[in-house]
Amino acid sequence: MNTSSVAIIGSGFAGLAAASILAKAGHDVTIYEKNEQPGGRARVWSKDGFRFDMGPSWYWMPDVFEDFFALFGKKSSDFYELKRLDPSYRVYWEAKDFTDVPADMRKLKELFEELEPGASAGLDSFLKQAEYKYNTGMGDFVFRPSHSIAEYIDLKLISASFRLQLFTSLRKHARSYFKHPKIIEILEFPVLFLGGTAATTPALYSLMNYADLALGTWYPMGGMNEIVKAMVAIAQSQGVKICLNTEVSAIRVENGLAKGVETSAGFKPADLIVSNADYHHTDQVLLESRYRHYSAGYWDKRTLSPSSLLFYIGINKKLADIRHHSLFFDEDFNKHSDEIYDRPQWPEKPLFYVCCASKTDNSVAPEGGENLFFLIPIAPGLEDTKEIRDRYFDLLMDRFEAVTGETIRESVVVKRSYAVQDFVKDYHSFKGNAYGLANTLMQTAFLKPKLRSGKVKNLFYAGQLTVPGPGVPPAIISGRVAAEEAMKVLQQRQPVS
Repeated sequence: MNTSSVAIIGSGFAGLAAASILAKAGHDVTIYEKNEQPGGRARVWSKDGFRFDMGPSWYWMPDVFEDFFALFGKKSSDFYELKRLDPSYRVYWEAKDFTDVPADMRKLKELFEELEPGASAGLDSFLKQAEYKYNTGMGDFVFRPSHSIAEYIDLKLISASFRLQLFTSLRKHARSYFKHPKIIEILEFPVLFLGGTAATTPALYSLMNYADLALGTWYPMGGMNEIVKAMVAIAQSQGVKICLNTEVSAIRVENGLAKGVETSAGFKPADLIVSNADYHHTDQVLLESRYRHYSAGYWDKRTLSPSSLLFYIGINKKLADIRHHSLFFDEDFNKHSDEIYDRPQWPEKPLFYVCCASKTDNSVAPEGGENLFFLIPIAPGLEDTKEIRDRYFDLLMDRFEAVTGETIRESVVVKRSYAVQDFVKDYHSFKGNAYGLANTLMQTAFLKPKLRSGKVKNLFYAGQLTVPGPGVPPAIISGRVAAEEAMKVLQQRQPVS
């Protein structure tokens, strides 16, 4: 076959996946990454013996990682040790009132039954449906490139669509099985943190509950960046070149064909381009106006997933009774959702999430210390100032201490905040969103921004703003699908550079 030169813009999970597959097929692949580390949002920040994952902190859907590694004759254990967390996570409802969600299915059923008599049988039925959605969705649905509705007009998928429940909300679906508010919130939380509300997200996404409750919550020892290291190792073993600190400022197009990328290191010719950079930034900034697939108005009408206010905090003491993952649902779940999606504003009494990775992995904090990662989901595009961040830091400290009974404020020795402005600066993130598009019905499958440019024949997109959607496993799948579609184009034409 002919060897073509491929430029990948961005080294997030999708970019690394696409690069590895294209290089394995014999193409000359170079990744251009604007930041000093590969991995996109999954970078690390270290200070004074503390090491923080800056982005993703949940390891769900382990089969997606294994499937990717298997393409190269590898498995996750060749690169890192996976540990299943038990409990998977803790949910705080108010001071001294919490629920630990067990990894063991028998104990999980006992928990549901204790909360709501008859709920263990409901859980069996709910998870049976969710398993079907997971197997169908993750085995077929997400691997469709979604160029058009025609891909979904087949008897198998039409028949399956009724069982996939594309036209029923997750909220309605969960409430058809359970009544207890604690059970409902446990089932609804994944979509809040992954880009939607249960009221607007199709019940298809109960597949996330199967991933959570059945497949389990895992942790790669060393941190989530170990996945990045593994994918970089695979990419480089296939001959991929990774250029760090090399920002792409423009895509040069002639007569509807991309000729290469303008970078901080000069012009780099390419026969094909896959952008794992922010889709909006690529479409609206890197391309001349005549080659943009979408209008500015189109982007303004998209429903975005939340942004986040993050704090990376190192403390010089050990905490007695904190889990690896903790969700603080001690305030109104629906009110916070409303302040993200319906009336965008800084939340009055936010829900928040805390990761204490040092409870599982003592390599991420100095001896005698703890590594804490605080996250508040917020509406994208909000005003972001130091004063606002300081106010929410105080709020988090007060709430954490009041709810857990642990004191940490006076023990903070390392602190860094990260919010809307940082997402824009580091990732050119549209309106500072953290997770891409919300998973609404009108932004599912072929209704998402297209994986292939409609005006530049050899330009493709991968990542959280295109199919299949936000999250680390979907990003890896996005890179796989983009690479497969790109190879169809490369097979049809001779190199142009």
